[in-house]
Amino acid sequence: MPLPELCTETEVAELVTTFYAKARDDAILGPVFERHVGDWSRPMPKMVAFWSTALCGSKSYRGNPMLLHRALPGLTHSMFEHWLDLFHEAASALSNRPMAERGGELAQRIAQSLRVDYQLQREPDRIPASPPRRAATPRSVPVSA
Repeated sequence: MPLPELCTETEVAELVTTFYAKARDDAILGPVFERHVGDWSRPMPKMVAFWSTALCGSKSYRGNPMLLHRALPGLTHSMFEHWLDLFHEAASALSNRPMAERGGELAQRIAQSLRVDYQLQREPDRIPASPPRRAATPRSVPVSA
């Protein structure tokens, strides 16, 4: 359940910006984003709104991420796992540990839902593969008082 006191909009924007910078520079996911996202100034506010809604309950997101991902050709199970690993890397850099942990939990569920939906759309008669493995919990980072 989203928690308004969990984080600020600035912290959400930091997480999303850090994560997508990693994804864009990544050898596996970067080419996918390069093919499908031209001007990053358009989707970034929407992605911040998505994560703000998921983490803090801001209700600022309007859209359907399932439909967007269904339209992408050639996504694989390992790509969803890699997406999750990069997300956990970005979350582990946050000083807000409760936000990092909750973000990691949500990312796990989101990756699983998107991957299962993606596979069911392409191979409806095949039982979905096992869910993306749970990446290591973001490492603890001391929070200064």
